[in-house]
Amino acid sequence: MITIDADSPVPPFEQVRLGIARQVGDGTLPVGTRLPTVRALASELGLAVNTVARSYKELEAAGLVETRGRQGTFVSAAGDRSREEAHRAAATYAATVHALGIDADEALRIVEATLRA
Repeated sequence: MITIDADSPVPPFEQVRLGIARQVGDGTLPVGTRLPTVRALASELGLAVNTVARSYKELEAAGLVETRGRQGTFVSAAGDRSREEAHRAAATYAATVHALGIDADEALRIVEATLRA
């Protein structure tokens, strides 16, 4: 997901923040993606928990992620109304197919066919 360059003059918290922001911007981390916990990412990157927490806090202040209490931290729509609307439509569709008893693979095939039409 992110690599930290220990020789960089850019502080580690900023490298984490920039890495996540870049991935949100280019769509690698789409709206609704759950980010690793602060502890998990800190462990993975070999950083202090407070370093990653600062990155997440700054990303949240910028509107790129949102924290949903104990559920975790998720990529937000970042003010992009079309992505926000698409995310809401996807959530509605997911709830509908679940209620109809349609499995995920079939639901995805339906979406793919519709997008190609």
